[in-house]
Amino acid sequence: MSAIDPTDLLPNDRVVQSVADGEVTQLTRGAGNRYAEAGDTFEIDGEQFTVVSVEDRTLGDFTDEDARREGSPSLDAYKERMKRVHPGDFEWDDTAEVCTYRFERT
Repeated sequence: MSAIDPTDLLPNDRVVQSVADGEVTQLTRGAGNRYAEAGDTFEIDGEQFTVVSVEDRTLGDFTDEDARREGSPSLDAYKERMKRVHPGDFEWDDTAEVCTYRFERT
């Protein structure tokens, strides 16, 4: 458990702001790199957040609840957003291995 820079986990300013606003409480990144561990903390605008779980899974494990935690209204909307933010290099593959980080304001 350690204090991490939020940009180590959160990929851009929009996501950082969405976490600060409480719209995003989970982030999924591609498998292969571990960006945080359960118990790590980070700070945004003086507010502390704790990574409460880190889970290896596949995209096929995703649910509408996961999509809502990631700031989308539904799984279908999340899939479309992923295609938009990764133009040309992303195709939804249910077998793709990913890592999901859940965090909460503490």
